Amino acid sequence: MTDSTADTPVQNQTTKIVVSGMTCGHCVASVTEELKGVDGVLEVRVEDLVKGGDTDVFVESDGPLDLPAARAAVEEAGYAAAV
Repeated sequence: MTDSTADTPVQNQTTKIVVSGMTCGHCVASVTEELKGVDGVLEVRVEDLVKGGDTDVFVESDGPLDLPAARAAVEEAGYAAAV
């Protein structure tokens, strides 16, 4: 008997999180660092920082992203998140 799941490649997933209130590179670094601490997160990419407004943050993970943990990580950095 063979394990067919062992031959199945893991597909990374990208999830968009809208973060409110970031104003500078330090804000981006804080949010990125917190999100990278969430289990399964491989990469964090910030698209076009909107100073003080809503900024799209894309989180690549090795499976489904733990949304409550991601929201908590952004809030730990001091910002609001919509996931």
